[in-house]
Amino acid sequence: MKIRESGMPPESLWKDFFEPEKILEIMGFDNNIVNAVDFGCGYGTFTIPASKMIKGEIYAIDIEKEMVKRVTERASNENLKNIKTALCDVIHKGSGLKDQSMDYVMLFNILHAEKPEELLKEACRILAPEGKLGIMHWNYDPETPRGPPMAIRPEPEQCIKWATDLGFKLENRHDLKPYHYGLVFSKPEKE
Repeated sequence: MKIRESGMPPESLWKDFFEPEKILEIMGFDNNIVNAVDFGCGYGTFTIPASKMIKGEIYAIDIEKEMVKRVTERASNENLKNIKTALCDVIHKGSGLKDQSMDYVMLFNILHAEKPEELLKEACRILAPEGKLGIMHWNYDPETPRGPPMAIRPEPEQCIKWATDLGFKLENRHDLKPYHYGLVFSKPEKE
């Protein structure tokens, strides 16, 4: 199932909305991370720089063939061997990744999906105890130049509720100016 249309612009315009390395740093993504996954990787805006920051592998998963192909091309062009791409419907079929195998899950600009809770459940399943969940989304503001329609755009408080209902603990909340907010959660250790 395709994520509901969000007005994804061409890659040349999309990259101008972000400073990926800076956002990743703010969102707690660093070289202590071994393995990570980017659900809805798109053009690889965050996958490519993230791959250069970690010790292990990063899985770039998308439901669009063109996006998976683009990330594969970019990884090849930059000789990045630690990027594993997959064409996958995470909401209906899961990610295919092992339980508790990831140190960081990126849910960047994707929680406008019809079933965002399913993405969060899958993130919870594959995250190791003390792993991090990063949520970034367009501000809940009709003045943003892009992003999903307001009717399906999640507010930060909704994302916090979805995540904490699954047992995640909110660690940090960020204003990722000019158009986004960021939330970083940890997965508590099992008691």
